[in-house]
Amino acid sequence: MEELRNIAASAAKELIEKAKLQKGDLVVVGCSTSEICGSRIGSDSRPEVAEVVFDAIYTTLQEAGIYLAAQCCEHLNRALIVEREAVPHLPRVNVVPQPKAGGSFATAAYKRFSLPVAVEHIRADAGLDIGGTLIGMHLKEVAVPLRLSMDHIGDALLLAARTRPKFIGGIRAVYDPELL
Repeated sequence: MEELRNIAASAAKELIEKAKLQKGDLVVVGCSTSEICGSRIGSDSRPEVAEVVFDAIYTTLQEAGIYLAAQCCEHLNRALIVEREAVPHLPRVNVVPQPKAGGSFATAAYKRFSLPVAVEHIRADAGLDIGGTLIGMHLKEVAVPLRLSMDHIGDALLLAARTRPKFIGGIRAVYDPELL
């Protein structure tokens, strides 16, 4: 478990650095504990694994002033659990995730956040996909893949992404390299 904690914390730190995240930004995380433990996604939910991985990522993001949105599984239409203060104007949905209906990671978030709410959609600045959970629908346009120094958490494939503003203009347009 300590190895999972260390890898998850390192992934979150590296995401913050490589995505150039700032205080107040939002990171979406989808996490399959089944995949972490070597099983097929959705087949072997592990709350104890979720709590370790969640705690490592959440603590790292919190220290940087970055909000975490925990993506639920497909049974809850990939709704998100997030701190109320991160999404004060978004419409909420009425659901409380459970390990086999929402996922263990989202359940850990719901238990740990001080004022958790569920929302259907967000536009996050960056994200971590642990185990093929398909977080892309919750990223801002335009998503850019990031290569982290680690590519697995346990047996689960780890993918990362950041977003950047759209390019607007023709060939002669001048772009701000700080935004890329």
